[in-house]
Amino acid sequence: MKWLPRETVVVPVDFSEDALAAFETAHGMVKDPAHLHAIHVLPLLEVTDPGVIWETIDDESRRQHAEAALREQLSKLGAEDEVHVAIRFGDPGHEIVAYAEQVDAGLVVVASHGQSGLRRLLLGSVAERVVRLAHCPVLVLKK
Repeated sequence: MKWLPRETVVVPVDFSEDALAAFETAHGMVKDPAHLHAIHVLPLLEVTDPGVIWETIDDESRRQHAEAALREQLSKLGAEDEVHVAIRFGDPGHEIVAYAEQVDAGLVVVASHGQSGLRRLLLGSVAERVVRLAHCPVLVLKK
């Protein structure tokens, strides 16, 4: 089994330094940047959120802002326009895995933020969820 290069690589990006470093690592793994997919997952809006009540924010505007911010960050890293950018809504672990299946990813490269203790117990680990649910190999990068 050959590990590298992969035809399609998915990288979750939450705008943290670790996630951007994981993107740079994944960028070096693909033959062509067109095989690289960056995904950012936004939380669902609650009906009780002030922005929803006052109708000042909606999912489409959030998606547009997140995509623009992600493209800006990726361009700072020297990523070409061929990189695919996806914005999803919901649980990050599940949405990342669903997107990886949708694009038939050969690899998911995810950063581990190294949370432990009560915070990890309460929030869970996105990297752990992706490892458990993914249909393909997952490379977890730690600091």
